[in-house]
Formats: sequence, C-alpha cells, structure tokens
Amino acid sequence: MLKDFPLFSLADYTFMSQALKLAEKGLYTTSPNPRVGCVIVKDDRVIASGWHERAGQPHAEINALNSANEETKNATVYVTLEPCSHYGRTPPCAQALINARVARVIIAMLDPNPLVAGEGMAMLRQAGIVVQSGLLEAQARALNIGFISRMIRQRPWVRLKIAASLDGKTALRNGESQWITSEAARLDGHRLRAISCAILTGSGTLKRDDPQLTVRHVKTSRQPLRIVIDSRLEISTKAKLLHGEKVLIFTAQPDESRIKLLEDKGVQVFIMPGAGGKVDLAQMMAKLAEFEINEVLVEAGSTLSGAMVQDGLADELVVYLAPYVLGDKAQGMLNLPILTSLSHKRQLQLIDLRMIGADIRVTARFSSFE
Repeated sequence: MLKDFPLFSLADYTFMSQALKLAEKGLYTTSPNPRVGCVIVKDDRVIASGWHERAGQPHAEINALNSANEETKNATVYVTLEPCSHYGRTPPCAQALINARVARVIIAMLDPNPLVAGEGMAMLRQAGIVVQSGLLEAQARALNIGFISRMIRQRPWVRLKIAASLDGKTALRNGESQWITSEAARLDGHRLRAISCAILTGSGTLKRDDPQLTVRHVKTSRQPLRIVIDSRLEISTKAKLLHGEKVLIFTAQPDESRIKLLEDKGVQVFIMPGAGGKVDLAQMMAKLAEFEINEVLVEAGSTLSGAMVQDGLADELVVYLAPYVLGDKAQGMLNLPILTSLSHKRQLQLIDLRMIGADIRVTARFSSFE
C-alpha cells in the first residue's frame, strides 16, 4: 500500500527550514526536552517566530505566538515537532494554537513521547485546523535523535568519541595520548560535549588523565552530567571531576565505607553488578533514561568503548583521525573479541566525513531505530 505523502510548496520548505534553524539554537540548552523551532506565516510573510530555549520555559509555539506582530487568525504555523496536547511543566501548545485561530499547521515530525504521539495533531484537526506532517522530517529527527531514543527505546543515544592516529591508534604503548589530534579537533570535541546531556568515562581514563569532563571551549549555560564507570570503586577522592557539578558513579562493588565517603562529596553511587565483576551497562543505560538523559558522550579507553560496542549499546562513532601513524604496538580504538570470519564484522553507516583543522572527522552509526 502506497503511503499518502502530502505535497508541499517551495515556500513550505523555506519556512520549515527557518523553523529548523531556530530549533538549532536550543542545541546546548533544552535538555531533557527536544529542540523545537516555530515560524508563523501570513500572506507569505513571517509574522512571528520562536524556539524552545530551556526545560520549564515556554515551548517554541508559545514563544512564537507571544512574538506575533499582528493577528494570527488564518495564519500558517511551521513547527519542527508535533505540538504537545497535555499539561506538563507548561500548558498544551495545541490548545494555544487553537486559541490563536490559525488555519494550518505543518509539522516536521510527530512527537515520540507516548503522552503526545499523535494526540496533538488530532486535537488540532478536531478544531478544524488543516494539519500536515513529514516536511523535512529527517532533519528534525536528526536534531532530536537522543530524545527519540529515550522515548522509543527507553535509553539514551550513545556516541563514542575517539581521537586516533591514521592507523587507528589512540595512545602509545606506555599510555601517552596527549595530544594525538589538533587543537581544532579538541575544540570540536567540546562542541560534542556541549550538546550532550552527559559525559561518561571509565576508571582507567580517570586514573591516567584525571579529566574534568566539562565544556570549556564552547559557550554554554549548562554543563553535562558527569558519569564514571568504576567497577571496583577505586576512584580517588582527589579526582578533578569530583569538584564542581553533579557526578554519578556506577560500580559493581558494594563497599559501604567508600560509598559513604563519595556520597559525602555529593556523588550519587549506583551498585549494578554484571558478568565478570563488571558494571551491567544495559541496566545503567536504563537508569540514565530515568534521569531523562537523551544523549551520552563516551570519552573512554578501548576497554570500555569496546564493551559498549560488544553489548550493542554504542549507536554512533565520532573518530578524529590525525595525519600520522603510531605503529602496531600502540593502543587501539576498541577492545573487541577476535573475529574468525569477515562475516562477523560490525557494519556501520557513514554519516559524515570532513576536515577539522589538520584532522579528519568521521561520523558513523552502528544502529538505527527509525
């Protein structure tokens, strides 16, 4: 059966593109909410626009309506996500559009939140408003891939960030790794941190590099949550990341005295034992979804990164490749079981390839849930 695709005009594409640009303004701030933009048009003129800026604040549609410089009756609304139909932290946007007496609403994508999931569209249609959806849907979904993942799969979208030489090595045999990539690549890495809800690392990286896991080179009003996987609870109480904002530690070790010491520093500790004395990573991801974490950036060594891939929890790889080689004895990117056949190789889909300073940035995905 053929799907009924509505026809959109060039003007429709233009105005929805503007709405998507507005949605991008919330890249660093809207978590745990989705990034949404809205443009209101009358007689082929934009009379209002807005975007969702921060959780708890008005949604994009409300900000747009409040900015209108003339009556919105019979206007067309372009919004990147289905207007909400329920009372949450804010009133339903669908009702606000009905009250504004708009004639037409064009939606890029439906809301995957079970509390909405088509109800917003139904509410608008019941009020006699013409509703169309699917315009530039792929772009809207890309903006909110983490939110979609949490709503559909009940776990965050997990992105592994790796800096490596051209022959795929992340550190010398003695562990030296700073700095493999250029300053431009490191700055770009901070952009990835800024769009993430949380940054995750392992105890090995913590011991070796003592990272802060903060955004320092991108202007943002929100720092991501810091998460450490420390199976044996060996973290030093002097670790840099224990100073500052909230930290979560996942461990397999029920050491009450160590846990009390960390909790006194404001750290939340979760005991989630898995196979082989390791942390149960799948259970951890489910817990992060409960914390309303949409996107997790993993900055870890080959052991933890490999475990994420092996357990099917890694969704995306972002690899910065520096233009030199370190040789076979240097440390690799992913610690994975030895394959005995190429038929067992892990397939990825290349999403993006570009130069970042002197380095190459490769973005590839393991999975798709759409």
